[in-house]
Amino acid sequence: MSEAAHTEARPKAVVEPPETIGDVVRGYWERLKAGEVGVLPVALGLVVIALFFNSKNSNYISAVNFNNVVIQMAGVAIIAMGVVFVLLIGEIDLSIGYVAGIGGVTVALLQQPDTTHKLGPFTIHQVGGLLAIIIAIAVGAAIGAFQGSFVALIGVPSFVVTLAGLLAWQGVVQRAIGDQGVITIQSTIVNDTANYLLPERWGWGLAIAAAVLYALSVVLGVIGRRRTGLPSRNPVVLVLRVVVVAALCLFVAKVCNDAGGVPLPGVLVAALLIFWTFIAERTIFGRHVYAVGGNAEAARRSGISVPRIRIVVFMISSAMAAFGGVIFAARLTSVDLNAGGGTILLDAISAAVIGGTSLFGGRGHVRDAVVGALLIAAIANGIDLVGYSSSTRYIVTGVILLAAVTLDTVLRRRQATVGR
Repeated sequence: MSEAAHTEARPKAVVEPPETIGDVVRGYWERLKAGEVGVLPVALGLVVIALFFNSKNSNYISAVNFNNVVIQMAGVAIIAMGVVFVLLIGEIDLSIGYVAGIGGVTVALLQQPDTTHKLGPFTIHQVGGLLAIIIAIAVGAAIGAFQGSFVALIGVPSFVVTLAGLLAWQGVVQRAIGDQGVITIQSTIVNDTANYLLPERWGWGLAIAAAVLYALSVVLGVIGRRRTGLPSRNPVVLVLRVVVVAALCLFVAKVCNDAGGVPLPGVLVAALLIFWTFIAERTIFGRHVYAVGGNAEAARRSGISVPRIRIVVFMISSAMAAFGGVIFAARLTSVDLNAGGGTILLDAISAAVIGGTSLFGGRGHVRDAVVGALLIAAIANGIDLVGYSSSTRYIVTGVILLAAVTLDTVLRRRQATVGR
């Protein structure tokens, strides 16, 4: 048989025609009817909140206040990203508040100049600011591995394990600080993580880089779909997405530069969002996390090491909590006996749930942590700016959290009804 005949005999990949605008609209509408609302409720909530508080104080929608909101949300958003992973496997981590305190205290102790400290059997010496941050995150990961082992290997409920951790790590924070009461953070590198504003040219450069990377990801996605024979996305919709994202990046850079520069904590949140989104949605590990959250027994029978996934997830949660604690400590340029206390725990869990991550496991995205934290920060900032009492903030946040959980429950029933 000739080469030409061989070529004709080979099956050819069937490439579906690209979707039309009508297909896009119908697909989105069908997803909404099925209960897949995404971040739409939070986006609408942010618009309502912005309009309300701006009607009370015209400074609410200003460049300076925008930077303030970004800085205020950073710590909670970083911790909430780790919470998302725990919720995805249907577990809970109540220790993140004081693990955050451990992260802040670790950095504070390690960066003190010309001093050594005794913490139990350990002697702590001064290290540089960047190394201190890395060590703090590593300490958080070790705590997560320790707690996760009880959950994954012994079967102790995560609620009990992390509740015990909440109490124990609070005691460790108080023991570490001791009679000093307050430890001042003198490292410029550490303090800059929460307070530094990038120069104007850096802000524009990062905005342009983000837009270019997003456009590149869209192009690679189109190429990948064509190689596998999947229908191509509508080119008009793809171009519109790239234009909208680029315009949003440039707009944010313009607003931040008008207020003195793009906040470094905001850049850290964006970088971690991209990284963890890639891990959750583009890697085998991420797919295994969703599988364990959807049905742990089915995941085990398919060959997934469920205990390993659970331990790694708790490591991610505690590592991100420690990093968030560094941001909180840097913002105050100090730590005290209350490090990790207050509303950190509730804000982080609320941010993940309000953003759209399900408490029942298997459904959610890393971006939920960021949009939820943004909503909480927007409320807190507005209440402080207008002059309402802190009790109002707690009431409003509680109502929104209850609404988010109720919506999640209703949507899960709707998805079960339509078979999704």
